[in-house]
Amino acid sequence: MRIFLPCCVFLWAMLPQSDMQGAVPATELNCCEGDILILLDSSGSVAHYEFSRLLRFTADLLRPFSLGPGHVKVGLLQVGTSPKLVFDLNTHDSQESLQTALQHVHHLQGNTNNVAALKVAQRLLTETEESLPKILLWLTDGAQPGDVVEPLTELKEWGVSVLIVSTVHGNYQVLQSAVTPPLESHLYFVEFDNVAIITEDLRKAIIKIIRAERLQVVHLTSNSAVLQWRPILTADSGIYELWYNSMLNTDPETRRTISGGSTRMELTDLQPDTTYTASLRPESNQRLYDTLSVTFTTLPDVVSPSEVSVSDSGPHQIRVSWGPLQPARVQRYTVEYGAIPSGQVQTVTFHSQQNSTLLTGLDQGTQYLVTVSALHVDGKERAMSVRACTQEATPPALADLQLTPVQPQEVQVAWMAHQEGLKGYWLKWERKNSQASSVYLSPSSRSTRLTHLSPGSQVCVSPVYSSGLGDGLCCTALHTG
Repeated sequence: MRIFLPCCVFLWAMLPQSDMQGAVPATELNCCEGDILILLDSSGSVAHYEFSRLLRFTADLLRPFSLGPGHVKVGLLQVGTSPKLVFDLNTHDSQESLQTALQHVHHLQGNTNNVAALKVAQRLLTETEESLPKILLWLTDGAQPGDVVEPLTELKEWGVSVLIVSTVHGNYQVLQSAVTPPLESHLYFVEFDNVAIITEDLRKAIIKIIRAERLQVVHLTSNSAVLQWRPILTADSGIYELWYNSMLNTDPETRRTISGGSTRMELTDLQPDTTYTASLRPESNQRLYDTLSVTFTTLPDVVSPSEVSVSDSGPHQIRVSWGPLQPARVQRYTVEYGAIPSGQVQTVTFHSQQNSTLLTGLDQGTQYLVTVSALHVDGKERAMSVRACTQEATPPALADLQLTPVQPQEVQVAWMAHQEGLKGYWLKWERKNSQASSVYLSPSSRSTRLTHLSPGSQVCVSPVYSSGLGDGLCCTALHTG
């Protein structure tokens, strides 16, 4: 995070406008590929002259980039009482059209409805190509941002980099939690009168995110890594030289020659929890290219079973699950279980691709020790144990449902209840005209009388819980008096 105070830039702010614009590179940068969505505060809390400075700042910030498919795509979304999409990410493919459009953006004024604008931003940024880097650049006075943490967090979870420029009066606690790290290059506090002072630093931060010629790790395990890069060559124009080694030089350097039409490579047989450096150099007779490099650390080795869990516990059963599955490394799994402290131990063996089983025939209300062990192909064995309890058997909520004829077409319905805390009972039956009827009875009810009951109709009583109806009992009325 950087804070720029007016006293530090007073002399700079007094420079002629032509001098400030002269600092902007005149040549376009063919360095980058990605999506940039500008979220521009156009509400009434931003003064008109401040809004004009933000537009000029946006124009200067974006001026060096090449635009269009395969380069940088820019969209502009205004914040007001209702969000306004000025242009989407596919509108402009040249600096001339972008700069002209920015000159004709009007100040909306109205309320600052950031949440509504962020919902539109989510839709715009998640509809684009997933493999490209995406940036949400939020230009705001920051004083009353609203409940923006959740939508911005969702954007970051979808891979969007959130960068923020705010006035020095902005809500630091909210904005620093909303921005994507690192704060020092992605969060700026500056008066809008002097916002141009951060143009170069912010542009560098943007380029770092969307620079196209970069080597990156897209998948990582304990013994492998998948490298990916933007196409630089073609199959006919050259080759790639790839080499990698651990930072501690524990293994000899590995070198590979890769076709110029390739854009990814999987490195295998790596050591767990080890830091590697990989380098990729495009080789071509047409021109010289820079060498791309990336540093990564493989994941710690995970030996199955590393996790054991229990579920579906009942009076006489427990489901046991384990993982991760490693069929290439494990010959078989063995599950041992017995009641604590001195119950007989039972043993069950499973193949290497099974990761759960249901243990049945257990004693109710009893604690068991369950051990899952894996025999690995190298002869080593690893085990992990958990404790699990079966449930106490509980009597059914209802019992002994009886239908007693009282008068012609009338019966007395009675039942017994074995649970406390019920919310009542639900009674269903069929009348003489075949019309189904139902009634709710209070928790204290144990009987009721039904009239106009047809012979052979079914009478059902169900317990009512807070979550809904439970299992009930049914009887058939064979005689009705």
